[in-house]
Amino acid sequence: MNNAIEIKGLTKTYPGFQLGPVDLTLPGGCIMGLVGENGAGKSTTIKLLLGMLRPDGGNALVLGQDPLRSGAPVREDLGVVLDEVGLPTCVTVRQTGKIMAGIFRHWEQETYDALARRLAIPADKPFGDMSRGNKMKMGIAVALSHGARLLLLDEATSGLDPVVRDDVTDLLLDFTRQEDHTVLLSSHIVSDMEKICDYIAFLHKGKLMLNEEKDRLLDEYGILRCTAEELDAIAPEAVLHRKDGHWGAEAIVRREAVPAGVPVGPVSIEELFIHMVKEDR
Repeated sequence: MNNAIEIKGLTKTYPGFQLGPVDLTLPGGCIMGLVGENGAGKSTTIKLLLGMLRPDGGNALVLGQDPLRSGAPVREDLGVVLDEVGLPTCVTVRQTGKIMAGIFRHWEQETYDALARRLAIPADKPFGDMSRGNKMKMGIAVALSHGARLLLLDEATSGLDPVVRDDVTDLLLDFTRQEDHTVLLSSHIVSDMEKICDYIAFLHKGKLMLNEEKDRLLDEYGILRCTAEELDAIAPEAVLHRKDGHWGAEAIVRREAVPAGVPVGPVSIEELFIHMVKEDR
């Protein structure tokens, strides 16, 4: 299957911040989590993929097309939810459906109505009067209702309570049951990524620190809890990050570099990300 996203040497510079160079590939039919703290460059990356920003260097292909040159046919295949959902403040759920039917050639009104009910979006409240969570749910319902093949979601679970976030992750899993459907989801809520993502990409201060299959990451790294003296005996190249405390030491380690017989426990994606960021500091 073709890659849904291909990024090579992509850079964007602002005063006091530089993104990249970023090299990243997202195979079709997969979900990638773009993880990073606020200000890491997640939104900038997605805006570059959408052609909303022009890169200073490198290039990107989205569904095989340059986002700065692609026209309406490619954009029809993109479902987009940005950090701020851009809908008129006066429209209701029903009015939004009518507007989108005039914008998208393959608008699916029944799908949209079903999603609005499933996500419990207030039917008669104007968009401007909705909570941030309901605004995000409106954006997600629209993105999933026009036959898109690639979803680009920037902090789309932000502002949602845990139950609704679980509903959204279920929707994304349902979406990718079709093998040509792909999702790039940025978030600082790392636990959401661990549930659904096939690939994890870590951004920190504009640098892509890691880009790997989630299962391979969890197989490659683990947590070692022991005394400081026992940790000192482990080869330095095996230790990604260590934390010494009153009762002992804890470290993220590369499993293959730890001597046989040393018990290494499982690590979560969130723990791995936190340790990597602290190590960089």
